[in-house]
Amino acid sequence: MIVTDYKEGLVNLAVFGEFTIADIREFEELVNFKIKFEGPVDLFVDLRQMAGFTLDVALEEIKFSRTHVGTFRRVAVLTDSQWVRLSTWLSGIFLESDAAVFEREEDARAWLAED
Repeated sequence: MIVTDYKEGLVNLAVFGEFTIADIREFEELVNFKIKFEGPVDLFVDLRQMAGFTLDVALEEIKFSRTHVGTFRRVAVLTDSQWVRLSTWLSGIFLESDAAVFEREEDARAWLAED
C-alpha cells in the first residue's frame, strides 16, 4: 500500500507493506499529472515500512526510470536498507537527477529544501 501527498514542486510517497504493481501505477499517474502542469518536481520516498516488492514492480520501476529522464530535480529516499541504497543509486543514473539516501527524515527534507 502507498500513501501519496503532493504540493507545489514536491511529490511525497510512503510505502507500507509490500509495494505492488497497482501501487507503482498509482504513483506513475500522480507523477505524470504533476509534471504535465508543473514540469520537473522533487520526490520524497519513505521506504522505512516497505516489506518488499514483486519482480513486476522492479521491472516497472526500471521502465518508469527510463521514460522519465528529467522528470525529477531531486530524489530523496528514506531507508535503512543497503539494497534500496544501491537501487536508488542506479535509478538516479537513469533519471539523470540528484538522488540521495537518508536514514533520518529531517536530513532528507532539509536536503530537498536546499536551493
